[in-house]
Amino acid sequence: MSKRELGRSGIQVPLLTFGGNVFGWTVDQAASFNLLDALLDHKLNFIDTADVYSSWVEGNKGGESETIIGNWLKKTGKRDQIILATKVGKPMGEGKVGLSPRYIKEAVEASLKRLQTDYIDLYQSHDDDADTPLAETMAAFDALIKEGKVRAVGASNYSAPRLAEALKVSQENGLARYEALQPQYNLYDRKVYEEALEKVVRDNGLGVINFYGLAAGFLTGKYRTKADAGKSKRGESVIARCLNERGLKVLAGLDKVAEKHGAQPGQVALAWQIARPSITSPIVSATSLQQLNELAQAATLKLDDADIKTLNDASAW
Repeated sequence: MSKRELGRSGIQVPLLTFGGNVFGWTVDQAASFNLLDALLDHKLNFIDTADVYSSWVEGNKGGESETIIGNWLKKTGKRDQIILATKVGKPMGEGKVGLSPRYIKEAVEASLKRLQTDYIDLYQSHDDDADTPLAETMAAFDALIKEGKVRAVGASNYSAPRLAEALKVSQENGLARYEALQPQYNLYDRKVYEEALEKVVRDNGLGVINFYGLAAGFLTGKYRTKADAGKSKRGESVIARCLNERGLKVLAGLDKVAEKHGAQPGQVALAWQIARPSITSPIVSATSLQQLNELAQAATLKLDDADIKTLNDASAW
């Protein structure tokens, strides 16, 4: 498995990141353990989760994904084989939200306890927090790195101006900087990242681990008519957002390239992202070993210039 450096962090990551949002949501602990074992078999050892996963499930309160990963780490003793990313900042109830130094210090301890580890490889701001000065947030992250509790920090859901400002604040104050960005990006959702964020990323040598790499499953090709809505819990919302004239063009482009390579549309969609110079490691999730085995093959699928053009033209924004 080829690897790439995450920004300037010195952390080498595989070409695909596994999204741990499914743990404690669409897969239970036993199935999660099987997926985690299989990830290592595929040398896909970069796991991204968040403290808030999966609070949206009835009966959950957040922390379920981290807890499952922590239980797996305790059972297997394979912490040194995993690159572990989690996030802070989304509402966790009881006023637990944001990026104040006080809350970051509290939240990281809670995540470390659930993950049953003494360090996090990549700790990320899950949302921007306009109510906390960037200098205070970055100083809190800098302290965690100096304490050895975090190796590097990243940002998710930041606008281009705020990301640039955060990087400037870190530089001016001699603080640790965001080494990675986690934006929404895929063949269907291109504009926001390509229009402004990508320039900040490239100018500053940041890593990018984009989420919704398969547009919530749309780019696998399983949602082609309204009748396909029942294929998953997210089917209706995916179809409402993506099943339109442009979406169908994207699927047609994926089908064309997939047929040429004897591949699946989802594999092609991920290979297109991997081929983009500014993208480090797209995030993808799976709920079964079969899905994981198929998606893992995207890391070895090489697209040529004609393939890239076909997909760029089909998904032009």
